[in-house]
Amino acid sequence: MMRTSIVIAVLVTSCSTPAVPPARFANASPVWLVNDRRDTPKKPKVSDNLVVFDWFDRSFERPLTRPFELNRQRRALGVNALDEVPDSTWFTNRIGMHDLTDDQIRNGPLQDDSPAKHMPFTVKSTKLGGDPTQGLIVSDARGVKLMIKFDAKEFPELQSATHIVVSRLLWACGYNVPEDEIIYIRPQDLIVPAGVPMEDRLGQVQGYLTKPMLDKAFEKIAREPDGSIRVLASRWLPGKVIGGPPLTGTRDGDPNDRIPHELRRDLRGAFPIIAWVDHEDLVFGNFLDTWVPDRGDPHRHYVEHYFIDFGKSMGVMGGIDHTLRHGHRYVFDWPDTIVEFLGLGLTDRPWDHAFAPKLTGVSPLFVADHFDPGTWVPDIQYEPFQDMDRFDGFWGAKIMARFRPDQIRAAVAAARYSDPRAADYVARTLIARQRATIAYWFARVNPLDRFTASADGDRARLCFADLAVDTALAPTDGTHYAIEGFDSHGGKLARAAIVAADASGTTCAQLGLSPRDRDGYTVFAVRTLRPHFAGTTYVHVARDPATGTPRVIGIWRG
Repeated sequence: MMRTSIVIAVLVTSCSTPAVPPARFANASPVWLVNDRRDTPKKPKVSDNLVVFDWFDRSFERPLTRPFELNRQRRALGVNALDEVPDSTWFTNRIGMHDLTDDQIRNGPLQDDSPAKHMPFTVKSTKLGGDPTQGLIVSDARGVKLMIKFDAKEFPELQSATHIVVSRLLWACGYNVPEDEIIYIRPQDLIVPAGVPMEDRLGQVQGYLTKPMLDKAFEKIAREPDGSIRVLASRWLPGKVIGGPPLTGTRDGDPNDRIPHELRRDLRGAFPIIAWVDHEDLVFGNFLDTWVPDRGDPHRHYVEHYFIDFGKSMGVMGGIDHTLRHGHRYVFDWPDTIVEFLGLGLTDRPWDHAFAPKLTGVSPLFVADHFDPGTWVPDIQYEPFQDMDRFDGFWGAKIMARFRPDQIRAAVAAARYSDPRAADYVARTLIARQRATIAYWFARVNPLDRFTASADGDRARLCFADLAVDTALAPTDGTHYAIEGFDSHGGKLARAAIVAADASGTTCAQLGLSPRDRDGYTVFAVRTLRPHFAGTTYVHVARDPATGTPRVIGIWRG
């Protein structure tokens, strides 16, 4: 009876289903590496980090003017024929394509000896802003340049631990992040020579740091019971810093930067990941490009792209400034402002009632309750997120889904929480938020992936995984797939085949290729059918010209 009703449902929906989408793919292997390391002989102009202008533009002006631009929704660029993001100077496939060990995730981007092995440090300047408690630029005994940051006395471990957890997770997902780690130093490990400049936010010298001034500043930072100081040590990025990338368009002077940033899949599709870790602080200064010499040919240069500064993620931003709405509303949100005004601020909000336990290094606002993966927002609008669609969200979510609990705990272990209860709470909260995120995005796209094709006699064997079944978000029982074949012109080949989901996690079907195309080019419309869900993915298969073996040459998600 179940199979009969599925067949009827397929026949009914087939009558209303339009022809296959017009996308067609070359009969070639997909691209997995973008050549965006071609020589850029002249350093591009340094971006201006106009903090106030950036905040005003993204909080006030753009939200008002954007609706009048009548921009049409466009699918993301920077993807290969399999709807994946190839490796580039922006993104490297890691956990999304390869299994990572716990140690690899714990170490993340680290490639060098720990600076803790190369003390003392010589102070070169304060971090921009001039306040030594916010950070110092130093060099270790080898001459390696570092930035070191401290935790405030009232928030021990909070920003340093948060930064490391988020850094490790973003690195594992595929993004470029600095080589950062937690180390412990003592005041005597810092040498302050004469003439150390204290620079304001514009880089203007406002005075000179002395050792007594630094010792006085240390009264405001967190100290360990033994007098040591917990430090976030960040190795200086290689090359020459040229500021953050434009939020829209491309960078002038970089011939490799050819895709408008608001259309990049690796930026748009970062939304589920950024929401997962609650990285609200997406100000212009927290993205950084560097002009670097090629590692194999120092005479050739190109631009690399980094995410930086994660210490205000995981509820820290709101926890420090005591604002509960972070992650739920923009800092200035036009619709919410009107609602609050009309309601005289008396409206009950769900985020007023969920708080984390009081634990060292944990923000009271980092919770899984009331986390909505679809409505989460950063503090100010980020242009690529304004243009993202459900396919971008699915791409980011399926990368997240690859993290096992032990791998998430490995990222947390790198933060060196002093209280095991804090580490356990952070890991459990991340796991719960991960679950909510993948459930949200897997429900909005047909969640089939990992398609392969092979020869099966004179037919093709098409196999795939259902990520919703893989992650136990949907049952194997009651899940079926209707597969129809079309030739390269969209002509229907045969009646739909009905295949039940396989409990092994991989479902396969024996299918015929198009006799109307020389290379057997066939578009298979694979529809998932289960209670309360139906969706279609179009899988393009053709015979390899060299071997005659069927292979997947393209995927189009409907």
